[in-house]
Amino acid sequence: MRRRDFLKASSLALSYVGFFTAAPINAFGTSLKGQNLLGFRAINASTKDEVIVPSGYEVKPLISFGDPLFKDATPFDESKTINEKAVLNATKVFGDNTDGMSLFPLDDERAILCVNNEYINPELLFNDNGKTMDAQKVAYEQNAMGVSIFEIKRGKNGFEVVLDSPYNRRITAHTPMQISGVAKGHKSMQTKADTKGELALGTINNCANGQTPWGTYLTCEENFDDFFGSSDVNYQFTKSEKRYGLGTKSTYGWELDSRFDLAKNPNEPNRFGWVVEIDPYDANSTPIKRTALGRFKHENVEIVISKEGYVIAYMGDDEANEFLYKFVSKNKFDKNNPQNNKNLLEEGTLYVAKFEGENLSGKGEWIELSYGKNGLDAKNGFQSQADVLINARLAGSVVGATAMDRPEWIAADEKGKFVYATLTNNKKREIPNAANPRTKNIYGQIIRWSYSKNNHLNTQFNWDIFLLAGNPAKYPNDLRKGTSNITKDNMFNSPDGLKFDKFGRLWIQTDGDYSNKGDYEGMGNNQMLCANPNTGEIKRFLTAPIAAEVTGIAFSSDYKTMFVGIQHPGEKLAPSHYPNGGNSTPRSTIVQIRKKDGGIIGS
Repeated sequence: MRRRDFLKASSLALSYVGFFTAAPINAFGTSLKGQNLLGFRAINASTKDEVIVPSGYEVKPLISFGDPLFKDATPFDESKTINEKAVLNATKVFGDNTDGMSLFPLDDERAILCVNNEYINPELLFNDNGKTMDAQKVAYEQNAMGVSIFEIKRGKNGFEVVLDSPYNRRITAHTPMQISGVAKGHKSMQTKADTKGELALGTINNCANGQTPWGTYLTCEENFDDFFGSSDVNYQFTKSEKRYGLGTKSTYGWELDSRFDLAKNPNEPNRFGWVVEIDPYDANSTPIKRTALGRFKHENVEIVISKEGYVIAYMGDDEANEFLYKFVSKNKFDKNNPQNNKNLLEEGTLYVAKFEGENLSGKGEWIELSYGKNGLDAKNGFQSQADVLINARLAGSVVGATAMDRPEWIAADEKGKFVYATLTNNKKREIPNAANPRTKNIYGQIIRWSYSKNNHLNTQFNWDIFLLAGNPAKYPNDLRKGTSNITKDNMFNSPDGLKFDKFGRLWIQTDGDYSNKGDYEGMGNNQMLCANPNTGEIKRFLTAPIAAEVTGIAFSSDYKTMFVGIQHPGEKLAPSHYPNGGNSTPRSTIVQIRKKDGGIIGS
């Protein structure tokens, strides 16, 4: 498929992104109530060090951390020798801790896969388990993170990576990136190395993702605070710096690099926490940080095209007691001329959500985050729209947004009515509310909302809880049991990844407690489930290896291959050796799943 044809097809598909109505109907107006979308046999919970899928399916690795993208790269080195050569080699291999991903078709047999490499596990990277750090180790970690972009091609036994493809590239903590939008050039974005505040270096802690109908990839920066520290232990933190979690000691020791030392570069953190747009078809293109979408700890971006043609971007801020956001583009999507869409995320209006109600449902409002409105003025510490966007968390608090139970992935179904969001957990919650009904919420929930006349431009919406995760076997008599669609056969905790396929199945991935003990007894390792939104039925489809998170999902264009990310198996030195077994180092891996009869995944 030529690129312009792919873009046209993508735009038409995404213009119909959405959900079923309250009395569910499909595109033909036929009732879907009771329709069996889940054609596979559910699997049991597992504590095994392997990826398990239903009977009739097969699973195999596509690529693991350290696998080459180029012929001159050295495969993962079990000796873990860190030197100048290893640092350079890290830019030529698949990065660590695979997370959100999107597939961009080239033709029936070839595609480009864009994958986030969220963070690193020093306890697995280094022979001393990361107990000591130096500048070379920091540089190695910086090159192991970011984004991996590479071509894949279908073969007899599934897809394979195409080495040296012109599309292949690594984007790291050092890759030059344009800063766009009103925050470009703002004094808070200026540094010693970039006095104009227009060109940032790198993207880090890239969690989940998005895909635009004009053929670009969106990668989202999340826990950037983990990588900043201060050589000055008496550094005085601002209100904003405290709200974004910055401290004098980083999690990873990156303050050894002066760019990540707050005492030397106090504005550098302001250049992270954004959504970055990347053109996967041009390996020489410069990524763009789209500041109009706000700065916070982004999970993913779910794009919907409104009936009127405006781009709607839904986003979650992944931290306890933070917010849900919506961006509406200033200009309309042009399905006939993709070039007119390349800057649709440059300008628009950002909103934050407020929820009210009772009995797990109610009404909500999107509150505008624009300078001069809703108290966003000098009196409350904002001098411009750039101030509002750079400090979106503070702005959300000023306007009275609802603090949520860790908003993570957001997904909209193919008909554009409902939008779903995972609220992973919130052990800090002391006061429950309608949308977050449990104190010390250890299990999480999925919330959804819809609009009158299916209009995503509306600022008023209706919402309800699609599910409360829980443990009905252990807590049958209170809210910890979960909603009625949670049973002892499908229970899980901490819903995280979320994606609809084009048939209306809702795929749910977890990143929670895998102890299989106490409150989590019977849940086993992390897992992926599939839900029928019309009936509420949920079946377990996949279980992960020991200590791994299941995150990131993409489908081949024929929906006969599913790509799923297996992140941090063996974290904190848990007893995993996935995927190679023996005494090998556990490595983050993307697996490909196929139905043995060649059918559609999930059917």
